[in-house]
Amino acid sequence: MTENSTPRGTASMRVSGLALIFAGVTLFFAGAALQIFTAAHTWPSLVRDAGLLLLAIAGMRQRSLTFWIFFAMLLGLEIGLDRPQFAEHLRVFSDIFLRLIKVIVAPLILATLITGIASHGDLRGVGRIGWKSLVYFEAVTTIALFLGVAAINISRAGEGLALSPQAMTAPAASLTNSATTQSQTPPTAPAQTPPTAMHWDDFLLHVFPENIVKSAAENQILQVAVFAVLFGIALTRVPAGRREPILRFAESLAQVMFKFTNLVMYYAPVGVGAAMAYTVGHMGLSVLLPLAKLLLTAYAALAAFLLLVLLPIALLARLPLARFLRAVAEPATIAFATSTSEAALPRAMENMEEFGVPRQIVAFVIPAGYSFNLDGSTLYLALGSVFVAQAAGIHMSWTEQLFMVFTLMLTSKGIAGVPRAVPMVLLATAATFRLPTEPIFIILGIDALIDMVRTSVNVIGNCLACAVMARWEGQLASTGDT
Repeated sequence: MTENSTPRGTASMRVSGLALIFAGVTLFFAGAALQIFTAAHTWPSLVRDAGLLLLAIAGMRQRSLTFWIFFAMLLGLEIGLDRPQFAEHLRVFSDIFLRLIKVIVAPLILATLITGIASHGDLRGVGRIGWKSLVYFEAVTTIALFLGVAAINISRAGEGLALSPQAMTAPAASLTNSATTQSQTPPTAPAQTPPTAMHWDDFLLHVFPENIVKSAAENQILQVAVFAVLFGIALTRVPAGRREPILRFAESLAQVMFKFTNLVMYYAPVGVGAAMAYTVGHMGLSVLLPLAKLLLTAYAALAAFLLLVLLPIALLARLPLARFLRAVAEPATIAFATSTSEAALPRAMENMEEFGVPRQIVAFVIPAGYSFNLDGSTLYLALGSVFVAQAAGIHMSWTEQLFMVFTLMLTSKGIAGVPRAVPMVLLATAATFRLPTEPIFIILGIDALIDMVRTSVNVIGNCLACAVMARWEGQLASTGDT
């Protein structure tokens, strides 16, 4: 009796929690709809407050960070609608979150890139499988980047946002210039003029750092990534005895930055809620339409990537699809639930061995893929970066978008182990291309909804790469099940 009562009690609590969430969300958006279509204000506000109360009760039971980020987005929306003057003063809390994110990006990218490259030892000793895997990774992630750019250019989801001049100047300036200089900018500064087109020779020169400390301090993440790649390659050419201390330091730094990121993410609900309140206080409910378009665009692009890219690759490799889908179902589900690819790593490796991939291929391809083959994340990074430019009213030529794709090819590496790390790379990319950061804070509210799906795509892509490499080498065990 006692043994069975606990699972039943847990199940009933989950059902009641889901019911509260559904009722809360329904009431909140019903109140928002009432305010749009009627002249009333008091009753719609009370309906939304009742929905928020139900969501808060459900959140106390779940204690999920993803849930509280979503709740904070709705609470910020409510504050922006009912107290727009008060919402203007909440901007400082979103700026605090911005600064905390900025301090993470450079050391995180530096440590993860160095670890991802140097941990494989002498690159010449990696052999045929290693080079095939790296070529495959870069080819597939490049396709994902171009697909993301194409999807957002088709939907043009960001064009519905009309940011205020203050929103467009302050965040971008704080990323690209020193805090001392920018803190003296008058609050009545004119709107930011669109950045001048960057010529190819200027961009090429800008890629290479002249001082790594300066590059990190100015958040020039592309220069940090180039330094990390060259440093990692150089580290592989050092004898093992001298390489190990630096590699251990890089691995330790990466682990510390992962924990640092987790601490900062506890503040994410405050930063997201404040950014949403400030934005809605200026723009009203019109901000929801571009967010809905972005969400649908991301889902459509990720689904297209699965069907138009990964599925044809599996068919060309003559993989047994039914058995492969069974093998990836569990790790993809774990990634969906946790929003981090690394949580699914042990099960993915185990299932790929059971699928028929030799252990030596699994041991190299999947861990390497977690640094170099983040299909879902890279697709969303390309999509989100162009969304930011569209929201700011900045026209980016195809040449500039290609430059941005090249930047994302480097800066997106090594972030699979960090939940919600994609916005950090998005902020760094915005700094590199002198884009405002306000739209990034706006999309943080729905990022959790996109994160689950793109992380699952990451895991599926890595499992597929593992099976393709085994087939390519003629070492995929066959059971006759197709």
